[in-house]
Amino acid sequence: MTFSEILERVGSLGPFQILHVFLLSFPVLFMASHNLLQIFTAATPPHHCVPAHNASSLASALPVGPNGDPDRCLRFTHPLVEGPLGPSNTTFPNGTWAHTEPCLDGWIYDRSMFTSTIVTEWNLVCDFRQMKEMAQSFYMSGILIGGIVFGGLSDRFGRKPILTLCYLMMAVSSTCSAFSPNFLSYTIFRFLVGCSLSGITLSTVILCVEWVPTHVRAVQSTITGYCYTIGQFILPGLAYAITEWRWLQFVVSTPFFIFFLSSWWVAESVRWLVLTGKSPKALKELRRVAAFNGRKEEGDKLSLEVEGARALGREPVGSGDSYWLLLASLDLHLSRFATGFAYYSLAMGVEDFGVNIYMLQIIFGGVDVPAKFVSVLCLSYVGRRITQGACLLLAGTAILANIFVPSDMPIIRTSLAVFGKGCLSSSFNCLFLYTSELYPTVIRQRGMGLGNLCARMGSMIAPLVKITGEVMPFIPAIIYGVVPILGGISAFFLPETLNTALPETIEDLERRLCFLPSPQILRKKPEEETEIQNIPLQSCEPEKGTS
Repeated sequence: MTFSEILERVGSLGPFQILHVFLLSFPVLFMASHNLLQIFTAATPPHHCVPAHNASSLASALPVGPNGDPDRCLRFTHPLVEGPLGPSNTTFPNGTWAHTEPCLDGWIYDRSMFTSTIVTEWNLVCDFRQMKEMAQSFYMSGILIGGIVFGGLSDRFGRKPILTLCYLMMAVSSTCSAFSPNFLSYTIFRFLVGCSLSGITLSTVILCVEWVPTHVRAVQSTITGYCYTIGQFILPGLAYAITEWRWLQFVVSTPFFIFFLSSWWVAESVRWLVLTGKSPKALKELRRVAAFNGRKEEGDKLSLEVEGARALGREPVGSGDSYWLLLASLDLHLSRFATGFAYYSLAMGVEDFGVNIYMLQIIFGGVDVPAKFVSVLCLSYVGRRITQGACLLLAGTAILANIFVPSDMPIIRTSLAVFGKGCLSSSFNCLFLYTSELYPTVIRQRGMGLGNLCARMGSMIAPLVKITGEVMPFIPAIIYGVVPILGGISAFFLPETLNTALPETIEDLERRLCFLPSPQILRKKPEEETEIQNIPLQSCEPEKGTS
């Protein structure tokens, strides 16, 4: 009896699964807020130097920039002389012309949109403007490290305890970042927020996928993805109402204390429990699910030795084989890197499109609604591989096309960016499902962690690529466009997982990928070994509807 058959006996799509998926998906609403929070908490408002103390007017104290506004980073060493036609350059008693100097006395910020941000509080402008990008990169590096650390810990100690730990870690570190006394402590706490968010993401995806039947995995994955989309609508609304960055940070942090408490009800992965020798706990979880779904009698009939062992109990894989498999899935990891890289290049660059930041964020969130609906149809009928590759190719093409659109056409530029962002959202939606289906249970969390590492490496590097725009303005767009195209091409080399059961061990996956003979061949008698050598390997094409 397979695990899918056991799940049918205790209820594969009953009240337990509905409540279970809801408790795991609802926190995703606020995970979106943390991922995109720096769009608002690190916004850079218009600013200029504090004029010299003896300046008679702003016009006489500040040089004029290319667009006619006061220069943001320079001021005159001496105020200009006011003449009948306005301020003009003139010589001073020492015979020198008016020279410029940095903003020695600080800056004056336009606070009409944001009362305060980390930029205005710690003056992350001019020579320090790159610190803003570094703060986001620190957060992304936290997500990267969290994927490595919590992926391995989850495979060792279980999905549920790591999820609970990460909820608490998220609540504490994010709240502490709201009270950071300086920029250094802020980046440290944001790093910890990224680590905890990575652990939450990995455990959420795994615990959702492993408790629902095969035919609804794509739908469940999309529903969870829509929670992230709704979170993108919540964030600009909160940011519009709360213009002080510390309060905004605090408001999006406190719900995780509630999620920490609710996570105690979530069920542990039965697949993981059996494969790690914790069959009594697995049987207890199955009977709890059966009782909740109104099938208590079916749950009581389950036999620990017969049902659990036959469903899942094969020898666990050795560490060498598991790491070989993780490294062998380079095509998948390249796709994840490309998606994270391009997604955050668009999501964190909303200030560059010349459109109201609140409205653009709502548009960016709104495009996910049709994008993820189309993606679930493609995932269910076209397949994972084609959907993944097409999403990345279209996104890269849209980003490259923006290079040829003049900056004075913001509507077209924004439309292309929104289309590309929708394709990348669909790509993320596919990747979470694809990765969980590709890796066997014994290393599923480590596989998710390694894939998450690649995606976060991309998102961590993405803000830093913007610095290359100081050399030539179009270089970042070329890099942002080419990388997803390469990722899309690599996706077409991945195996298809549509309508296939979740693999439990490396042996299951190798047989599916044609690394081992079929089970029928393996059952041949010893005297038939000479004939077996000439028998072809099992077909790579997955059987439809197998479980």
